[in-house]
Amino acid sequence: MSSARPYPWPPVPASVFDILSSSNDNHSAGHEVGRADELDCLRRVLAPALLRAAGQRGRALGIGGDQVLIRAGIIDEETYLDRLAFHLELKSETFATVDRDDSPLLDRQIPEAARFGLIPLRQDGRLIWTLTPRGIAARTLCQLVARYRDLKPHIRLTSTSRAQQFLMQQGGVAMERAATRQLSDKWPSMSAAPTTVSNSPWRSRITRCCGVLALALPPLVIAPGILSSFLAIWFLGFVALRVTCSLWPRSTLPDQPRLSDDRLPVYSIIVALYREAASVAPLMRSLDALDYPREKLDIILAIEPNDLQTRAAIARLGPMPHVRVLIVPAVKPKTKPKALNCALPFAHGRFVAVFDAEDRPDPLQLRAALDAFHVHGADTACAQASLRIDNLTHSWLSRMFAIEYAGQFDAVLPGMVQLGLPLPLGGSSNHFRTDVLREVGGWDSHNVTEDADLGFRLARFGYRSVTFSSTTGEEAPIAVGDWLRQRTRWMKGWVQTWLVHMRRPWRLWREAGPFAFFTLNLIVGGNVLTALAYPILIYAFLARLIAATMSGAPLAFLAEWPAPLHLAAIVAGYLSTIVVGFVGLAKLGQLRRGWILALTPLYWLCLSAAAWRAVWHYIKDPYHWEKTQHGIVTRHTPAGASDAAASATTFTDSA
Repeated sequence: MSSARPYPWPPVPASVFDILSSSNDNHSAGHEVGRADELDCLRRVLAPALLRAAGQRGRALGIGGDQVLIRAGIIDEETYLDRLAFHLELKSETFATVDRDDSPLLDRQIPEAARFGLIPLRQDGRLIWTLTPRGIAARTLCQLVARYRDLKPHIRLTSTSRAQQFLMQQGGVAMERAATRQLSDKWPSMSAAPTTVSNSPWRSRITRCCGVLALALPPLVIAPGILSSFLAIWFLGFVALRVTCSLWPRSTLPDQPRLSDDRLPVYSIIVALYREAASVAPLMRSLDALDYPREKLDIILAIEPNDLQTRAAIARLGPMPHVRVLIVPAVKPKTKPKALNCALPFAHGRFVAVFDAEDRPDPLQLRAALDAFHVHGADTACAQASLRIDNLTHSWLSRMFAIEYAGQFDAVLPGMVQLGLPLPLGGSSNHFRTDVLREVGGWDSHNVTEDADLGFRLARFGYRSVTFSSTTGEEAPIAVGDWLRQRTRWMKGWVQTWLVHMRRPWRLWREAGPFAFFTLNLIVGGNVLTALAYPILIYAFLARLIAATMSGAPLAFLAEWPAPLHLAAIVAGYLSTIVVGFVGLAKLGQLRRGWILALTPLYWLCLSAAAWRAVWHYIKDPYHWEKTQHGIVTRHTPAGASDAAASATTFTDSA
């Protein structure tokens, strides 16, 4: 396919723009109170009482009655649009005889067509606008066609699934580019994507090896002196920042009144699934328990084309009108951020949340996120919920993992928000302003810890990330092998993130400020460096202790520099892990579980093994995504989830 098209984006007529604004604007202030003209095409098809109930529900939500019926499963979208087209004397577009050359869009405009639900076609010398009505667009269309009958030859209707299929198939190259290279095309220096393609894999590996030496060189030098002292000082800086953030006083945010349903915006939820057949049903039960009108939920399940088991598991759940399945392009890299980027152009909501297959979010989380955005202001681009492990009784690893999460999400990250520092986001339960997410280039498809990278990139664009009071249950790996693969991927992604943002240190300093600069180096770089350094510091300390003991003066070596610094770093590391862990447990009211922190030295050795393995994997295969297996343990039900599910009232019940 040619990357250049002979036509610019055709000018959108004002009448069509009116339909688009009512379809995709996701307005939250007020709602249409006029007559439900969009239901006239169903007057002799559905019962009058049902249509009245749909109209009333639509007015209460600020959407069209057609969307109420479609989301309730009473009529499918394609059937409704066929009826509406017949009623308005319009044509339905199936794209059966349409190919890429029939659209005047440039390749780079294909994602915009997905975003707005608008596909221009040029047939028989005439420009035709193919619309996917959402919101109150069907009502607006009925009113405009009645007023301007000359619009009819220029408008066709199509369903969301048909438009999605056409754009993914006929605009495949453009969508693949958007999913894999949108960030590197806009800002190459902010992406971990390779800048050149080398014919020699060893040449690429040598290049990456030279890059990682900037982070890994200090721990490779086992000798007293400047480098080892610098290493210990970096270690202490990492420890000090985490403890400071954990103990920093918290400000109390004012309670917000509950938003009425008509003021709620459309909310998109994206879940990237790969080999998650066992997790699909529990995931959908958790999402269905969310306290949010189903008519305003836009759920996208992004799955790989060869993952037939997950597709079958989704199909077994039956029709889900508020859920769309998106098959991501079968191109490299095969990563979660690539799948998220593929789904982003199709997101209808003003806000978008990312969940993982094993997530069990608090039912009130979407509303709590909206409150956080409102309280913190327009420059807040991301709100991060707390991730909590709910299978902590299975093994010592899952127990340590649970305390680590408690310290990170309930102690460290809230403190970083109070200090005005950028957040290394968690990979799940982060909520974004959709327009800002698109503005900064989405996720880096080549970064295997895309969340941490995105948190710092948002800061470089002048946006804030905050935490808010809501939890999501997650599943911790219980087997050593699963834990090691997951932690290796995280460490490898942190290496990528550090190297990307430190390519031009002065530019990072200028764009994000000195606090963000030091936070990146102490938190992201420090996470990896301290894990790499830990066994070296232990070795250096024990070697000196043994040598001094054999000479008859076991404590004499403590007077020789840098032994005291090494000892201080090791002790401070242990104490900081215990302090941060206990602060996190105290926030959860689970201090009784703190005894497992006695295994901190052993856990740190496991972290070191993962860090050194990550360095090797980064050099050998930087974009490989090591899959974490889920759905293999018994989970605790999040508080309130069952109650929310039991008390949920559907439109069909009220009708």
